[in-house]
Amino acid sequence: MAGQEPEPAQLDDRMLMALGAAAEKKALNSVVLDLREIASFTDFFMITSGANERQVQAISDEIVETLKKAGSAAARVEGYKTAEWILLDYGDFVFHVFDAKARSFYDLERLWRESKRVELPPELAGETDSSLRSES
Repeated sequence: MAGQEPEPAQLDDRMLMALGAAAEKKALNSVVLDLREIASFTDFFMITSGANERQVQAISDEIVETLKKAGSAAARVEGYKTAEWILLDYGDFVFHVFDAKARSFYDLERLWRESKRVELPPELAGETDSSLRSES
């Protein structure tokens, strides 16, 4: 099955920059789901968490600013004020930045379990928070 998994090199530069920006702000448990075979509205979900409202907003700000400097503005940003779940829509990928409670509640990894998980290098995956660990 490993031959079918998309490699990190297949993620485009914008997605790698977004993951790097999240990692800069100490994002927790970053995951990329490949939805190309099961969804028509986007190709990838990128999911990460912050420990609190301020960190969730800081992660989101860093992603938006990094990609804006690279010439790619988000088509849509939702949920910024409450910072439980911030959605950053870039068309071919959607970056979800959660606080721990909301991530656990909405559980996008389970909801989209038919997707393929993209293996990320440790420096982009972020620290693992034991309360967010999922069983494979």
